[in-house]
Amino acid sequence: MFYREAGQFKSSYAEDQQIFPIRQDRIGITALLLVVFVAVPLLGDQYWLSAIFTPLLIFALAALGLNILTGYAGQLSLGTAAFMAVGAFMAYNFMLRLPWLGVIPSFILAGLCAAAVGVVFGLPSLRIKGFYLAVATLACQFFVLWAIQRWGWITNYSASGVITAQKMVILGFPFDTPALKYLLTLSIVTLLALLAKNLMRSETGRAFMAVRDMDVAAEVIGIRMMHTKLLAFAISSFYCGVAGAMYAFCYLGTVEPEAFTLDLSFRVLFMIIIGGTGSILGSFIGAAFITLLPIFLNVMFGGISHLLGVEIPHAVISNLELIIFGALIIFFLIVEPHGLARLWQIAKEKLRLWPFPH
Repeated sequence: MFYREAGQFKSSYAEDQQIFPIRQDRIGITALLLVVFVAVPLLGDQYWLSAIFTPLLIFALAALGLNILTGYAGQLSLGTAAFMAVGAFMAYNFMLRLPWLGVIPSFILAGLCAAAVGVVFGLPSLRIKGFYLAVATLACQFFVLWAIQRWGWITNYSASGVITAQKMVILGFPFDTPALKYLLTLSIVTLLALLAKNLMRSETGRAFMAVRDMDVAAEVIGIRMMHTKLLAFAISSFYCGVAGAMYAFCYLGTVEPEAFTLDLSFRVLFMIIIGGTGSILGSFIGAAFITLLPIFLNVMFGGISHLLGVEIPHAVISNLELIIFGALIIFFLIVEPHGLARLWQIAKEKLRLWPFPH
């Protein structure tokens, strides 16, 4: 009943084209932003800010980038970790070789470098699609890691290939505490998420979805395949590149090429599958699910072990976590193949009509 749209009239096209046209959505988003921008930094301790919320936001941004490509444009990719690696190491190089540039411009340029790599490895999408395209993007994963390890300039000729992110200083103000790093990450992710939301409502976003639904029909009505697909790869890779830069500077601090393995690409892919493909909200829900579920299972098994008075070996707990994690993924995919975001959408539709049957 409290989610009714009755009485909410729009007297202009600008009001009708708002990102959140329903008043309840605007109130909810405003309350959520107040919580994450004000309450979380004030109440969260170092562990929650550094080890939970910051990586969750970074993974959500990477999942959002992949969702633009796979969920909206319909181009399957397994090179997410490679684009994140390009963003991380190029941001390090921009900060190292152009120290006057600043943190934010370095992140943007690192994202543009990742976009350029994404365009190059997106060229096969003009001829192939589906699993064949996934295999082609898989080549990007191996090539980028190989290039980072073999080209000493990228790692500043580090013998081990490990780099240490420089200190982040913006307008003379150092971002060196967990709360400040979290706020910087949150600000960038919020801005890029709003841009993605607007992008999907634009002509470009509609072209992406037309290509996803039926590329032949999209080409017949005048959508340029080459331009649209490569643009999707560029935008997606840019988001992943910025996520990789923040992964190095705001989360890990010290990065090696092995931090961006194929396992990371699959994790981001699972995030959009569980959260919901073709959904901005689904990227955040999927990232939260993948990030928080192992922590919840670990705490749960610890509580059971303490309750029973029996010490469960760590190896057994780790294997049980993987088993339960995989079973839950299968369960959610069977119950709702369109992701958890679809469940939220269904709940909102029911609230609009409650208490009347439908």
